[in-house]
Order: sequence, then structure tokens, then C-alpha cells
Amino acid sequence: MTEGINEKIKEVAVIAGASLGKGTLDDTDEYSLKELCELAKTAGAEVAGVMMQNVKAYDPRTYIGSGKVQELREFIENNGVTVAVFDDELSGSVTRNLESELGVKVIDRSRLILDIFAGRATSREGKCQVELAQLRYLLPRLSGIGSDLSRLGGGIGTRGPGETKLESDRRHVRRRIEHLQTELKEIEKHRKNIRKKRRKEEIPVVALVGYTNAGKSSLMNALTEADTYVENQLFATLDPLMRRMQVSDTLEIVLSDTVGFIRKLPHHLVEAFKSTLEETLYADLILHVVDGAGTEIESQMKVVNQILNDLGAQDKPMITVFNKCDIASAPLVRCEGDTISVSAKTGENLPLLLDKIDQKLSGSKVLVSLLIPYSEGKLLGFLYQNGTVMSEENVAEGTKIRVVLEEEHLHRVREFMEQAL
Repeated sequence: MTEGINEKIKEVAVIAGASLGKGTLDDTDEYSLKELCELAKTAGAEVAGVMMQNVKAYDPRTYIGSGKVQELREFIENNGVTVAVFDDELSGSVTRNLESELGVKVIDRSRLILDIFAGRATSREGKCQVELAQLRYLLPRLSGIGSDLSRLGGGIGTRGPGETKLESDRRHVRRRIEHLQTELKEIEKHRKNIRKKRRKEEIPVVALVGYTNAGKSSLMNALTEADTYVENQLFATLDPLMRRMQVSDTLEIVLSDTVGFIRKLPHHLVEAFKSTLEETLYADLILHVVDGAGTEIESQMKVVNQILNDLGAQDKPMITVFNKCDIASAPLVRCEGDTISVSAKTGENLPLLLDKIDQKLSGSKVLVSLLIPYSEGKLLGFLYQNGTVMSEENVAEGTKIRVVLEEEHLHRVREFMEQAL
């Protein structure tokens, strides 16, 4: 059995799903299963096959119906499959019935995503959030999966709480949930203090959001040299990252990278990561990063926009950034309105992106160089209160200062601009 995401010995998985009342599979079904295959591979499994069943109604006992279960069992026996991964969230009773019928471990899409997150989290906050989401998912399913919880490194679907050998005691799990909630509240207090400091310094925050694997981390690296981990896989990075960067002579920002979104994102995960995801609510500008070389651009954008809407961030100023324009098969809009195509890999159009960010956030701000006589000391206080001071130097004649100001304040300092060096 595999004990980690990148182990040499992999579990063998079959991907299964049901299409409700359509009669035939559509592009959405096929893409969802394809994505689930990538998720399984990301979690460390080798995918042996994919099976989909069209149903008029979900079978309350086995989800896909007895006939498909028999077909699936034969495939499992003939191909050395060790785990069956289902595309929709399964109840505890359905999971137990399927495991009894199929003879292998059964997990659903939500549990698989939670498992991947458990392997990706590195910060204290990220680990707390993932464990909280896992426990909320497992709590109503504890009867019948106690063996999974007590298993150490038992393959995909058992990372996180399983590594602490939790027993299927609801009271114990509830106490652990309460402890994690308290710990996350303390972390949120720290996060709020950081936000207050940024507001006091008047440094705008720009949040990167997007579907997983759209290239947000690559864009973060290209813009800030942050050296964020980048890999061509789903959820390559998890923990939020913030970096200061100079956009122009008049604008410094904090660029924030958040967890990638995905369709059917487990609601327990959204709830646990709410404080992190809500960073977008406090952002001054959102960069919606889209995989411009992907085949599901519209559907992925729809998923991201829906999650932003659920968070209450739908009305935030936004720039849509189509990434990977260097390998896109179809021509993308180069630079039009609030949309731009770039390549984080080659750097194409990144200067244009910075110009757009500057235009969105700077407004009527200008950078001026002044020489303020010592007799006008009160004016320095005004500049610090109403502008962003870039540099300050005391000389014999007074104070040399470079400051970013709104145009409406220029009349206060115009007489000193002629003396600026």
C-alpha cells in the first residue's frame, strides 16, 4: 500500500460515475471523469480504467445499480484494482455496500480531494483546515469506517486523521473539531491584525484566484520571484502565499496566491478554508487566472465565478488573465478592457498586465519629488497621512522627499515642486 503521494508503489484505481437522466454522456460528464482521473493520479494511484453508467435515478443502495456493480467487480478482479473512486459524494451506507459488493476500498471525489489536500498542507493553518474538513466529512460516516481511521498510511483516502489513529468515537471527534475551530480562530485573529497593518500602510492587496492548475503559482513567481513550488498537477500548492511587489513608481502592492478551485469542491473544505478564501473579500483587486491553453475554459471560469459569488466577492474589481498564451491552440485576446493574455513561462505581456494593475489601483495618483523647508515641518505630517512616502533624506535646505499623492493634494505642495531634485 502506498503511504504518500509520490510513492513508487501505487494503488490501482478504477474511476466510476453515474449520469442522471440524460440518456447519453455529455462533455460535462466526460470532462468530470477525466478530471477525476487526474485527481487519482495526483493522489498517487495508477488508473486502470473508467466506467460510467446512465441512470434514471441513483440506486439508494449502490448508487450505480446492481448490474453495473457486477460489471465493475469483474473489471476489478481482472485488472488488479485496489480502490474504486466515484465521481460524486457517497453516503456512509452506500460506501459500505459498494465495498462489500466490490471487495475493494471505495472512496468518493470529496474524500479524494481531501486526501490530496492532506498531503499538500505544510503550514500550521493549512494542516488545521484540512484536518477540520476531513473530520467534518468523516463524522456522519464513522460507523463502518473505523478500520480506515485506525490504519496508518493505508493508501489514498486515509491520509490526515488516519495518521493519528483516531477511533470511531463521535465524542472524541467532536472534541477534536472544537479544538481545531478554536485554533483556527486564533490564527484568524493574527490574519486580521496583518490586514489592519496593511490598511494602515495603505498597501493595496491583489488576490490571484483561478481553477486549479491554471498557473497562478507560476504567475506569482514570474511577477515577484517568490520561488513558489510549481508542478503540472492539480493542487500543486495549497498554503496561501503573500509577497510585496513594486508595480510602478507610484504603486506597491501585496500579491496574494490562494488555493485553486475545482468543480464539486467539497463543501466541508470550503467551510474550513473560509477564512483563507475570504482574503479575496479584503482584496482591492482580483486577478482571475485562466488556463488559456485548456479545453474547458468557459466551464472552469464558471466554477471560479460561482465560488467567488458564494464568498460574496463577485463585485470586486477584476482583471481576467488568460495564462499560457504561448501554447494556446486558439488565439486569445491580447489586451482589451479588463482582459489580457499572458505567459508566466515566457514573460509575454507581463508588463502590460502590470500596467493594467497600475491603472486599476493608482487612479489619479502621481509621484512627486519635493524639497520641504524645515520651517514647513507640519507638511511632512500631511504627506505621511495622505500619501505614500517612497524615500526621505535630510539635507541642509530641508527634507528631500519622494511621495505618491492623489492629484487633488498637489496644490498643497506645488510651490515646493520647483525646488525638487
